[in-house]
Amino acid sequence: MARFRQVLKNRNFFLLWIGQIISQLGDRLGQMALIAFVYLRAPGSTLQIAKILSFTIIPVFIIGPIAGAYVDRWDRRKTMYICDFLRSLLVLAIPLFLFYAKSLGLVYLVIFVAFSIGRFFVPAKLAIIPDLVEKKDLLIANSLVNTSGMIAAILGFGASGILVEKLGARSGFFMDALSFLISGTCIFLISRKCIVAMKFKDVGREIVEVIQKSVFLEIKEGILYFIRKKDIRSTAGIIFALWSALGAVYVVIIVFVQNTLHSATKDLGLLVMFLGIGLFLGSLIYGKFGQRIAHYKIIFSSLVLSGIMLVIFALGIARYPYFMFAATLALFLGLIIAPIMIASNTIIHKVSDNEMMGKIFSYLEIVMHLGFLLFMFITSMLAERFAQLWILVTVGCLLSLFGLMHLFFNRKAAWLD
Repeated sequence: MARFRQVLKNRNFFLLWIGQIISQLGDRLGQMALIAFVYLRAPGSTLQIAKILSFTIIPVFIIGPIAGAYVDRWDRRKTMYICDFLRSLLVLAIPLFLFYAKSLGLVYLVIFVAFSIGRFFVPAKLAIIPDLVEKKDLLIANSLVNTSGMIAAILGFGASGILVEKLGARSGFFMDALSFLISGTCIFLISRKCIVAMKFKDVGREIVEVIQKSVFLEIKEGILYFIRKKDIRSTAGIIFALWSALGAVYVVIIVFVQNTLHSATKDLGLLVMFLGIGLFLGSLIYGKFGQRIAHYKIIFSSLVLSGIMLVIFALGIARYPYFMFAATLALFLGLIIAPIMIASNTIIHKVSDNEMMGKIFSYLEIVMHLGFLLFMFITSMLAERFAQLWILVTVGCLLSLFGLMHLFFNRKAAWLD
């Protein structure tokens, strides 16, 4: 604890840390405000939720591959506070000018631009930490950022669901805009500037070179590396399956919970909070005892159990629509899912060459979001014609079947370290 306090005494790091806690809370408010906004415009429509959420994901494919190249050339501090101030203005435009607009086209555009800007903010935040703390404090600083960010996100879902339910979607957007403003102000007050290789005014002159070197070549190298490395291909397939399942249930379960527990955002936010607590506890438990079980074995076993728990969750709250029962099931679902991503990332760390690791994780993020986005739209369209309960049950059964097939037909891989 003394080391944590010592790092937090660093004024610049403290400003970054406190700003990100506030920003994480604001992000959760923004997500709940979007869900409540769609609930007001089209109650019970899974397709409308899928449409508006897709504009938060599409920037991953378009902006993500080139954002890192620019961030490495810009002043990271300036990049971050400009991103936050711009996002504050964009989010503010929704409740001020677009909330009652007949067409959602401009809302989609604002969301897309705001989340595109966010793709520059995230790598800048991760890259600036070594500029703010001494090398010996890097592990503690990263731990503080990640752990406190996860806790803020978990608690933020619960608080945002209640606040948006009580105060309305417009208030949620106002509070989200305020959180970006506060976060940007904290970063602006950081006194130590980072050394950069290129200023903003030089971007136009270098844009073609950056795209050619940092995008096209990285895509080619990443594809070839995926083809050569069997373990990376296998792990990418597992990750695609998991995030496809998450995408398949994401929108459907939002409307299912709204209809079953009769709450637009309050119960939904609290359920996500309990799911997050389960993920957090599952990560701690797996981190302590996970070395005793082979990575592939824990992944496939967790997939089987996750599918079963999803079926139990859907059938359980359909029959017993009580919040605490649903919250308990959500917590256990989080516990079961947690080891999958940890074990998958560990496999990638073990089998990837160090100089290729950044590319691999960059493209794994694209694989994740591709599966999520594709199946989110498929099930949102199916949910317009079929009962949400049976879609959730079907996805759970398919997920368990996927895990069982790999356990029984790839036993050799499942027991490898």
